[in-house]
Amino acid sequence: MTKKEIVKTISDEIGLTQLKTKEIVQKTFDAIVETLVEEKRIELRNFGVFEVKKRAARKARNPRTGDKVYVPEKYVVTFKPGKEMEEKVRELERQAAERAAAAMAAEQATVESPPATNPLGNAS
Repeated sequence: MTKKEIVKTISDEIGLTQLKTKEIVQKTFDAIVETLVEEKRIELRNFGVFEVKKRAARKARNPRTGDKVYVPEKYVVTFKPGKEMEEKVRELERQAAERAAAAMAAEQATVESPPATNPLGNAS
């Protein structure tokens, strides 16, 4: 989903123009980024926590050449989902597992079914 699609969805839901909704969404994103830069952490209840962490310098390998390379330290943004989001994602996993089990059972039933007969009554 893109920002444009988010704006359209919210706009349709709350009855604001897409232009005004886009401005609100952008200001929200800007506020998140600004808070991360200034405070290095932002916690959004029932959503999750964004945090700026320092990743230490390290030695790595260029996957194409195999040469050793030095990777300097850098700052990265991490995200830890809130409990509500985590539960919804777990529900997706559970549903996918159920669908896979049902598909496997259907496939197993097809394999174990008796051979089909042709219209003349002979086994095919």
